[in-house]
Formats: sequence, structure tokens, C-alpha cells
Amino acid sequence: MGRSSVARAEAAAVPVKQSGKARERHLAGEIPELDRLIHERIRLGIISALAVNDSLTFGDLKRLLRTTDGNLSVHARKLEEGGYLTCKKFFEGRIPRTEYRLAAAGRRALDQYLQDMEEVIRLARA
Repeated sequence: MGRSSVARAEAAAVPVKQSGKARERHLAGEIPELDRLIHERIRLGIISALAVNDSLTFGDLKRLLRTTDGNLSVHARKLEEGGYLTCKKFFEGRIPRTEYRLAAAGRRALDQYLQDMEEVIRLARA
């Protein structure tokens, strides 16, 4: 037999290690609001790939994410405008290159996003 909504709410109120904001939402029984800038599939892929690599070129990201030039360009620009990554354009010989790096704000945002996703999963399982 399934647990009652009261039992689920009580189980959801058990404190776990988490940030102050996440804990407040958790105790209130709220589902965390996910960072919409990261939550989109391509942008999450960009941030995740840069989290495990010092830098990646446009071509590297395009191959990793299996996306088009235009799609990658639009999503990378949104992340850059949000301060989550940096973009450096340069030439190797006569070939233009674009290199991306994860900014400190991007790393913090990814860490918070992962904490929020873990909370969503935990609440869904409760």
C-alpha cells in the first residue's frame, strides 16, 4: 500500500545536507526551481563538457553534442551572455578558432543545478 500524502510530506521534511535556500524550499515541501539557462539540453551539454575539460573549441563541442553550427552558436552565446562561460576567438595560421572555458559563475551554477536536480529526484522518490 502506498504512503499517504502526510507521510510523504513528513519524509520530505527530513533535513539533508544542502544549501540554505535549498533547505528552506525542502522544508516547505517545494520543488526546486531549475536554472532555465542551464536546463536546456544543448546548454547543459556545453556546461557539462566544459566542467570536465579546461577548454573546448567550437568544433570539439559540435562533435561532442552532435549539433549544428547555428544551434551551438546560439546556445553558447546565451551562456556567454549569462556569464557562465568565456569565449576566445583567435586564428591558428589562417584558420579562425573559437575556444570556450567555463567561468567561475558557470561552475557555481552547475553545482547548484546538480543539487537542485538531486532534490527533485529525492522528492520524486519520497
